[in-house]
Amino acid sequence: MKYKINILFVSAITMISAMGGLLFGYDWVVIGGAKHFYEIYFNIMDSPNLQGWATSSALIGCIAGAILAGTLSDKYGRKPPLIFSALLFTISAIGTGMAENFTIFIVFRLVGGIGIGMAALLSPIYIAEISPARFRGLFVSINQLTIVIGILLAQIVNYYIAEIVPEGFTNEQIRNSWNGQMGWRWMFWAETILSISFLFLAFLIPESPRWLVKADKGDKALKVLSKIGGMEFAAKIKGEIQDNLKSETTKINLREFKHPKIKKILMIGVIFAILQQMCGINVIFIYSDEIFTNAGYGVNDMLFNIIMTGSVNLLFTLIALGVIDSWGRRLLMKLGYGVLAFIYIIFGIFYKMGLTGPVMLVCVLLAIGIYALALAPTTWVVLSEIFPNKVRGVAMSIATFALWSSSFLTTYSFPIINKTFKSYGTFWIYAGVCVLGFIFVYKFLPETKGKTLEEIEDAF
Repeated sequence: MKYKINILFVSAITMISAMGGLLFGYDWVVIGGAKHFYEIYFNIMDSPNLQGWATSSALIGCIAGAILAGTLSDKYGRKPPLIFSALLFTISAIGTGMAENFTIFIVFRLVGGIGIGMAALLSPIYIAEISPARFRGLFVSINQLTIVIGILLAQIVNYYIAEIVPEGFTNEQIRNSWNGQMGWRWMFWAETILSISFLFLAFLIPESPRWLVKADKGDKALKVLSKIGGMEFAAKIKGEIQDNLKSETTKINLREFKHPKIKKILMIGVIFAILQQMCGINVIFIYSDEIFTNAGYGVNDMLFNIIMTGSVNLLFTLIALGVIDSWGRRLLMKLGYGVLAFIYIIFGIFYKMGLTGPVMLVCVLLAIGIYALALAPTTWVVLSEIFPNKVRGVAMSIATFALWSSSFLTTYSFPIINKTFKSYGTFWIYAGVCVLGFIFVYKFLPETKGKTLEEIEDAF
């Protein structure tokens, strides 16, 4: 039976929750445009280790945020930790821009990372739990869309804040310029407009009905569900959630994860999280200045090319919203890993041949396009779907911990790997990871489109 869903209501609370994704995208990528200038300001241009630590330090915070969010969301609900994440984004944006030494800069990047880790975990969980089954892929993908918009917004803000760097400028001249003294600071401070908006709007969303049922607040869950699809819909979904939880205790402990079926689902989720980060696309966003410089572009062209990557990312994410519930998760992930592996191999060949200019830009844009279409939204949708209701928060926390840990390793190691294996060898390594991803999807991922969360749990 199809119920009349209040799309406007679900869309509104989805968009507010997805502001966590917007801030995630902005905070994650703003450092890419500021990188060239703060590295000169802090005098770390000749240290690959410190460069890697500066760009990846927030990811350590992400790991802590994922752990914290999983525990808090299962104990207190999804809404309060979302509000807390917005506060952390605000503190980080102000503090990072004010940093006068490298240590303080790192401290506030860590604070922002905690906010990213919490928002990245909580926003898709919350959206999945308030979305009707037939629209869930679309609504959860909106979180990915806002991440992409946040990325593009950061790239545009960086481009317009930075002044044109005259050709032949030395590092010392850049350090004493607007870009070196204040420009990179305003790139971080601009985030406060988004974070404060999210902080106030997050108070307006209801608590997740699935968490309310689990917390013995069935009347409140019924009110939220009735706003989504009417009383009949509310009664049906509440009953399904209650049946799902009926034979389970309310306390979560590690013994839950020793059950063979839950252990298998958890391992599948963890490996998908790791593969998404180690496929190498993140280094294109965060180290885009270095990639484009190696491809023959100057500082000013590099900043404009970064905007092009964000625009392609947004375009293909919009396409993904239209196909994720029709093509399905399994097909999209096979397509993503297979095509991305091929692009990386070609990319490496071009680097090996010494090619520069537009052909390299095209390779970067193609890689970002296929990632945005197939891997970026689909991985988060799958992670938000496959874990059992009873342990979803903690399981998602474990998977997100794995995701940010692998993201940190990938981001921190890039300057070192790139120096050791050169650009072509680095992208061939990422191609190998993508081949492994294709094989894993083929062997272990069942299709989940069109099923309720309870049906997915029963299927597993």
